[in-house]
Amino acid sequence: MAILVTGGTKGIGLAIARRFAKPDVDVFLNFRADQDAADKAKLEIEAAGARCHLIQGDVSTPEGAKAVLAAVSAQTDRLDQLVHCAVKVIPEPLLTIDPVALTEAINLNGTAVVYLTQAAVPLFRPGSTVFFLSSRGSRTPLPNYAAVGAGKSLAESLIRYLAMELAPLGVRANCVAPSAVDTEALRQVYGEKTEEIMRQSAAASPAGRNVVDDDYCSLIEYLASPSAAMIQGQVVFVTGGSYLAA
Repeated sequence: MAILVTGGTKGIGLAIARRFAKPDVDVFLNFRADQDAADKAKLEIEAAGARCHLIQGDVSTPEGAKAVLAAVSAQTDRLDQLVHCAVKVIPEPLLTIDPVALTEAINLNGTAVVYLTQAAVPLFRPGSTVFFLSSRGSRTPLPNYAAVGAGKSLAESLIRYLAMELAPLGVRANCVAPSAVDTEALRQVYGEKTEEIMRQSAAASPAGRNVVDDDYCSLIEYLASPSAAMIQGQVVFVTGGSYLAA
């Protein structure tokens, strides 16, 4: 088995990679810049018995996505899971955000799922799955989150279209959207308010707590299994009941 996780050396991406890291599994972790975090992630994945391959690259462009998948294909002839977690955060209002930076963010946070999927098609096999990590901000405007939320909204739509085209190949495409998880990206948005945001999130949840890694990783593991063969083009929220009421 082989899995590629973009943004896979930190946060949610690394948690997903850990879940699939087992002996005889090839885990490909894509990252853009933080070599120290990548090296630490590699040690962690290898400690679980998997073969870990670090791929540095920017998947926000078609050329960058092709280069990353070329690195994957140099090591394996199959890709069972493609997980797009990489994100670019610009914590500014739309009225003042730099348009060029916004475009770059939309490409990584949204359109890149198409670039990656196109490049991965030769490696897909019946049963392969494309995952996109979305969030509440794809549907509900949040302060200083537009560059992320709008991109994720676009990606959710693109996943539905991709699901229609991938289904005849026996390949699935779905989105998983956890509620607040304390990641580097979240801290870029909320800064010193992050701890308070996490407390508020737990208090507002009918489940009485915040989402933890096992919650969304277990869902992804199920959606990647043959038992989920008929689940296509969906956005599945993992929130403990948050957002059900106004």
